[in-house]
Amino acid sequence: MQLQGLKDALYDAVRQALPEKQLAVAFSGGVDSTLLAVICRDIGKDVTLVTVGFPGSHDISFSGQVAQKLGIKQTMVELDERNFQRDLAHVRKTVTCGNTSHVENCIAYYYIAQVTRKNGLSVAASANGCDELFCGYNGYRAAYEKGHDAIMDLMEAKIANELVLVQEISAVAAEFSVEVRQPFLSAKFAEYAKKIPVGQKITGPDDMMRKHVLRKAALSIGVPEESALKPKKALQYGSLIHKNYKKSR
Repeated sequence: MQLQGLKDALYDAVRQALPEKQLAVAFSGGVDSTLLAVICRDIGKDVTLVTVGFPGSHDISFSGQVAQKLGIKQTMVELDERNFQRDLAHVRKTVTCGNTSHVENCIAYYYIAQVTRKNGLSVAASANGCDELFCGYNGYRAAYEKGHDAIMDLMEAKIANELVLVQEISAVAAEFSVEVRQPFLSAKFAEYAKKIPVGQKITGPDDMMRKHVLRKAALSIGVPEESALKPKKALQYGSLIHKNYKKSR
């Protein structure tokens, strides 16, 4: 696969999903969200990066460094435990699902949508889909030993799960009249990404980095190396939401 083809597909996906001039981008400073932010900046969007996390969390400290390098304005939402527990109870009633990961993501996007609206914006973009389509999750390492079909089956299951989460996030964000969009989960981009050879995404059961071709694309468009080569750290862990979520159980 030619790297230029992937870059073209990434840019096309963002252009088609995000026609608005002004928007927010859910931002952790990792490769996926930074890639999305750089593309939005490159095509002339007025971008506000939105980062959520507890004080001292990895996402709060790391994302600020990356945002400064990118020269894109950022709004940080530092959470406190008391309000978090109150808002978590509210989000649980809204999404009514028992999947811990989904609830943790939904509470993060509850805050992202809230601050998006406070910034006078109605659209927040997220980079959901990259881990599913480019073998970012640890589970792909186990699937690798079972062969190509096992990897593709896992990919389809992961995408189906993510599309359910997208609907739950939409329900949470609707409270603030904010639409959360995921350009890299569009049917057209997903179809393209699935055709990229698996070996360009993951190289074996011991591959701790993964998403290799996406990282190369990110580096080639100006994503800082510390983001492009950063190992995956899920939103709920990097923000310390998971740690505080456990206290509510």
